[in-house]
Amino acid sequence: MASAMELDPTDRSILSVLQQQGRISNADLAERVNLAPSSCHRRVQRLEAEGYIRDYVALVEPRKVDRSTTVYVEITLSGQTDDVLEAFEAAVSKVPNVLECHLMAGAADYLLKVVAADTDDFARIHRKHLASLPGVQGMQSSFALRKVVQTTALPL
Repeated sequence: MASAMELDPTDRSILSVLQQQGRISNADLAERVNLAPSSCHRRVQRLEAEGYIRDYVALVEPRKVDRSTTVYVEITLSGQTDDVLEAFEAAVSKVPNVLECHLMAGAADYLLKVVAADTDDFARIHRKHLASLPGVQGMQSSFALRKVVQTTALPL
């Protein structure tokens, strides 16, 4: 895979536009970044092939699908051996309400981002899924009160 240092300003412009408008037509994208449509198409194909563009997705509004509660869960494990970490990671990847799981440096071993309909739904998720994850010694949950900033676009 090519390094980010090989991206020229036009590539960065293409990526910036696509992060905000993934469904933009090639003709409109080409116009926005001042390229001929055929050149723009070739560049997008190259960015996809080289792994700069990982995927195209639809971002679903959580409130519309009854997932308006976001909970961040700090997990502390009973140990740090490869077996403990691998067992936890395999199990947590199967919990449907976990949007993100990060191995952390600091007080907690993992930080999860979990979505739920409400506090009762989170209690169910906690009881049914989180409490039975292998190797868990402790858990601390923090409920998000309000989204202040959210983006999927990386600064380029």
